[in-house]
Amino acid sequence: MQYNQQARTRRFGRGASIAALMCGVAAVGLAAPGVASAKARKHHAAPAAPSASKAELDELRAEVQDLKAWKDSQAAAQAQTQADLNAARQAAADATARAEHAEAQVNAQIQTIPGEVQGEVKSQVAKSIPPKGWEGSTSVNGRMYWDVSSINQRSDSLNTANPLTRTPGSSNGVGFDIKRFYVGIDHKFNDMFSANITTDFNYQSSLGQSAIYIKKAYLQAKFNDAFIVRAGSADLPWVPFMEDQYGNRYIENVMIDRDKFGTSADWGVHALGKFGQNGMFQYQVSVINGSGYKAVSTGTGSTRTHSVDVEGRLSMNVQHFTFAVGGYDGKLGKDTIGSLTRSASRFDAAGIYNDGRFRVGVEYFKAWNYSAVPLASAKDEAEGVSGFASFNINKQVAIFGRYDWVNPRQLTVPHGRDNYFNVGISYEPVKIVDFALVYKRDSIDNINLSTSNGSIGPASGSAAAMLGRGGTYDEFGLWGQVRW
Repeated sequence: MQYNQQARTRRFGRGASIAALMCGVAAVGLAAPGVASAKARKHHAAPAAPSASKAELDELRAEVQDLKAWKDSQAAAQAQTQADLNAARQAAADATARAEHAEAQVNAQIQTIPGEVQGEVKSQVAKSIPPKGWEGSTSVNGRMYWDVSSINQRSDSLNTANPLTRTPGSSNGVGFDIKRFYVGIDHKFNDMFSANITTDFNYQSSLGQSAIYIKKAYLQAKFNDAFIVRAGSADLPWVPFMEDQYGNRYIENVMIDRDKFGTSADWGVHALGKFGQNGMFQYQVSVINGSGYKAVSTGTGSTRTHSVDVEGRLSMNVQHFTFAVGGYDGKLGKDTIGSLTRSASRFDAAGIYNDGRFRVGVEYFKAWNYSAVPLASAKDEAEGVSGFASFNINKQVAIFGRYDWVNPRQLTVPHGRDNYFNVGISYEPVKIVDFALVYKRDSIDNINLSTSNGSIGPASGSAAAMLGRGGTYDEFGLWGQVRW
């Protein structure tokens, strides 16, 4: 409650009257003893003190009530203001909490945007960049496998007069070897079409020098991630896939490549792709000549065949696990004019675990008639299993090992066995360079076998003549690869 000037004036006027009245009362009180004495002495009455009227007292009481009511209203107003302030603070806190919750939801949704949407965004960004010249769409890459090693190879003699004689292999000794040297050129014409050519080299003993030849040369059409077509010489479905899973191709070929039951590239038409969530499933099917990438068909003469070969693979990635099955069927490029042949076939399977630090895998194959495509040869079968593992001690150093068991001629040389293993430690100072200190041993019993390390075992002869004999191949040294 508020008061105007008139009310204050009236209040102060009444206060003056009250003050006067109080002074009068006090005076009467002070004078009372004397008056009483005088009355006793003189025996007459003193004049009466002035008194406040009833109306003035009532007005005073009303004013006090007004003051009390005003005070109560001020306290109520102050309490309401404090309540409003507290409510405003709570509303602000609630708004802040809702904003933080909304921001968290947006961030979570961003993290769950499908890979296809991200790819579309990247595609739109790429389209907004001005096109480059041909040099901006061309890249050059290369890779070299080398080693400095000591080889000790021994084979049992087939000489019945001295069966314990072991003859040394022609590769024995210490030397620096270049096992592979690839140079590749990739060119992108547009978002759909691209091309690749990759050269390799091989030492030709007839020339006494190295010769450069083509390993890959193909035109690629990428319709989408699930359907890519390559025409020409390109990677085959199984060997390059297992090389990626194994991780140490520069040290040794994978099992079916090492024992010549498969190769890494061939001429033909290749369809491949990936589908499913995050590319869970991958496939490749190749329709090829069957002779391998080194044999270039010109369409005339003995290079022309009556049929084509087919190789395929289907793989699945589940977290850190990869599972794959594959197969091959065809006549290995030997179905030429005037020849009488049967088909060779192969079944492949593999399972790998790789969490980035620890890798372990197993590969299995079963083959039919790889050594018996000509009808003049007896039917045959082969079987093998390979296990490998590696462990990264840190980002640069790893230890590894591998073991292969192969029965290369189950029907014609049933006791033939190939037992191979390697162990070592690798060092990667930078991403493009690898070094590995390795020991290899290949022990072959009761058979002579052509491998990527040469012909190992007793000299070729009948199964009965090779029974109880064998050969060994030991190699120790430093292996390495350089890639860019």
